[in-house]
Amino acid sequence: MGSDLRRGTADGTAVHTAEFIVSSARLTELYECSAVLRRTRLRSEEIVDEARALLAEAEQHGDAERITALREQLEQARTLYCKVLNSYLAITRKINEERQDILRAQMERDRRSGLSGAA
Repeated sequence: MGSDLRRGTADGTAVHTAEFIVSSARLTELYECSAVLRRTRLRSEEIVDEARALLAEAEQHGDAERITALREQLEQARTLYCKVLNSYLAITRKINEERQDILRAQMERDRRSGLSGAA
């Protein structure tokens, strides 16, 4: 049988504290992932820009074979950039949701302890 963290505490304070610690750790991990994705997104933008510049150069020189290959590479770079961007947006939404959950839990705990939030 598992331990009952609420036993012997007022209104499950230990549980609320544990939940806050877990939520904070999860939020920290999400921020770290967000930072990696942000750097990846920036690098992906650079790659798309470089591919676009190479294509423009090939078009100026009229190199049909190179134009075809570079168009394909540009499309591939754009597709991958979209995937990175979608991942970045998804993790940003998750961060906002996690922050809102933490705030709601804190407000609920304050409400139960009789704090009104009014100064």
